[in-house]
Amino acid sequence: MAEIKKIFVNGKDEVEFFKQLEKRSGETNKKVTAVVNEIIETVREGGDNAVKAYTEKFDGKLPEYYEVPRDVINDALTEADQDFVDAMLNAVANITDFHQRQKSQSFINAKENGCILGQKVRGLNRVGLYVPGGTAAYPSSVLMNAVPAKIAGVKEIIMVTPPLKDGTPNKDILVAVFMSGGAQAIAALAYGTEEIPKVDKIVGPGNIYVATAKKLLYGVVDIDMVAGPSEILVMADEKANPKFIAADLMSQAEHDKLASAILVTTSESIADRTIEEINRQVQTLSRKEIIESSLENYGAILICNTKDEACDLANRFAPEHLEVLFENPMEYLGRLDNAGSIFLGQYASEPLGDYYAGPNHVLPTSGTARFFSPLSVNSFEKRSSFTYYTEDALREAKDDIVLIAEKEGLTAHANAIKVRF
Repeated sequence: MAEIKKIFVNGKDEVEFFKQLEKRSGETNKKVTAVVNEIIETVREGGDNAVKAYTEKFDGKLPEYYEVPRDVINDALTEADQDFVDAMLNAVANITDFHQRQKSQSFINAKENGCILGQKVRGLNRVGLYVPGGTAAYPSSVLMNAVPAKIAGVKEIIMVTPPLKDGTPNKDILVAVFMSGGAQAIAALAYGTEEIPKVDKIVGPGNIYVATAKKLLYGVVDIDMVAGPSEILVMADEKANPKFIAADLMSQAEHDKLASAILVTTSESIADRTIEEINRQVQTLSRKEIIESSLENYGAILICNTKDEACDLANRFAPEHLEVLFENPMEYLGRLDNAGSIFLGQYASEPLGDYYAGPNHVLPTSGTARFFSPLSVNSFEKRSSFTYYTEDALREAKDDIVLIAEKEGLTAHANAIKVRF
């Protein structure tokens, strides 16, 4: 039986619960950091040989090939279940339609005095996409990372994925290029090897070693984010369906024993009926043990007095996924400032966003939705500003520039303007 705590919102108990949640990711594991640092330095020095040695060590077997041949990729597509391929293509269409609207435009501003100012936007040259392998293979994550990258104009995507235990690739994600995973693959992408090209940015989910490697290599390359455990917060009133609430809470709890699933409701009756539904539905689910552990340790049902109070709690938690199962959900959209992705109404279940609707499912976690945004086309773009000034325009501005430079004590800056006149 899944034990999920009930908390009556009183300004104290729910605050204590949120504080406990903030600790679930814990401080950076020093042992993991030490291991990852060693892997990074070894790969930096040893290149492909080091990557292959770590792959054999951690995955148990060196794959038949390091770079996946094009014919193997083509065969995987031909042999794939056609219904699955069709479903993925439908998802691609939705993801593409949504993300095409995010593309930024360059601009140019020509002034009357002859000056020209502007911004140039273009895609990154090369991006590395990490794709988890084995039982944690998520083909949907390939789409969510690759589609916006291509729309942004990224010239080349280098994918890496761990081999299965038998040394072969997972065919459901066989758009990957190099058979290597873990921190060693991240290091190879960051520094480049003879066979794996150096990239400008690394995206994609992974375990604690992958996340730590991305964090340590930020600055050598850009990264999407350092993601924590998955989380969902469902807001529900007395007219919500407990069957739907329970199912949606468990859809996130099954990710990880550290995942957090929270219900915020104005109805104690809904709270109790949701608990009953959880215990009924969980019996048939394949990841029952993970769900029960997640709900017991990091799940909760918060019972509050008003919908405004529920909105305040949602903004306080800043969840990765936020469902609004109120009678008129659109009325509350303007109140909700801190969430990775918001799902409105009883038929906008969170898995709709994970797989199909179009908005990205790579989202900020652990309260970082207060200041981070979902992965987007903008994540794969870079911007350069440009300036052109005529002699007359600079003459008009020179005294102000010299004054500011000299106030800052940067006389060479001032001189660079003065010498022109």
